[in-house]
Amino acid sequence: MLKECDVETFLASREALDLLIDARSPKEFSESCIVGAQNFYALSDAQHQEVGTIYKQRSRNEAKILGARYICENVAAHLQTIAKHYPIGSKIGIYCARGGLRSSSIAIILSHIGYQVYRLEGGYKRYRAYVLTFFEQLPHRRFIVLGGKTGCGKTELLKRLSPSLDIEGFANHLGSSFGAVCGAQPSQKMFENSLFNALFALEPDQSIFVEAESKRLGKVTIPARVYQNIQAGVRVEITAPFEMRTKRILHYYQNVTPEFFYRAMAIIAPYIRKSVKEAIIDAYERRDLQSVVTFLLRDYYDLVYQKPLHVSFVFDNANEAACIASLINLRETL
Repeated sequence: MLKECDVETFLASREALDLLIDARSPKEFSESCIVGAQNFYALSDAQHQEVGTIYKQRSRNEAKILGARYICENVAAHLQTIAKHYPIGSKIGIYCARGGLRSSSIAIILSHIGYQVYRLEGGYKRYRAYVLTFFEQLPHRRFIVLGGKTGCGKTELLKRLSPSLDIEGFANHLGSSFGAVCGAQPSQKMFENSLFNALFALEPDQSIFVEAESKRLGKVTIPARVYQNIQAGVRVEITAPFEMRTKRILHYYQNVTPEFFYRAMAIIAPYIRKSVKEAIIDAYERRDLQSVVTFLLRDYYDLVYQKPLHVSFVFDNANEAACIASLINLRETL
């Protein structure tokens, strides 16, 4: 079975799929993809470039023949992996860049073998257009926004609250000068895809827990309408004892490399006293991370944190269970 699907039908069938195939080249896939997709490429990076060059500079027919040969070779190799993990009859979604030859070639073969195949019309390009339109018309307007000083446990609270939106998780960034401690960030497109995937699964009339964020987290930017709707949400200030905050932040700083540390210090240097900067660097070089975190919280983060003028509620997170209970009760009340 082979079914051609528009974006909405394709997304509606996502939960029922056993496998979602991205048939684009590995390079295209690594830059961004539909969340949950696996890359069973029709053409490798080199093959894709070669076929494209021949298509533009020499002969379209020659390019099509070469492309078809490469696709057959690649599908033959992919079939061994697919068959091993997904038995005949499994439901498989598939897309390529524009819903053309790459996805249709693989889809036809899989459907003739006996797989139930759903192919995305218009491919990844159509999907991305849908994502951007979704953000522009964002129907989700009920947000419970957790604010508070660095280390008060907002991220940990979100993990135990539902429904919630972990924007920092999607961005792989803590939203601060040392926020890149988590490692490499996704591309802007992949960040948006992850955010869309989470929001699309939530009913618009639900009250969604989310952390107060700056519009930009590292190298990625929250879509304008998403940011605006969150800013208009019910603001809850989370507090916690300084010692607990220090302990939380210390956990993230355990594996900070010298290169990362000095780069981050260079960023915050204009905003702290010279004596504080020297004390932080001295503590780091003595491997006294406890003091590093204490200095950063007390002499940088707490000083630059600006509590919003309009805070609806204040909950203390000294006792996480009690704080969560208060937040759940707030959501039910709202």
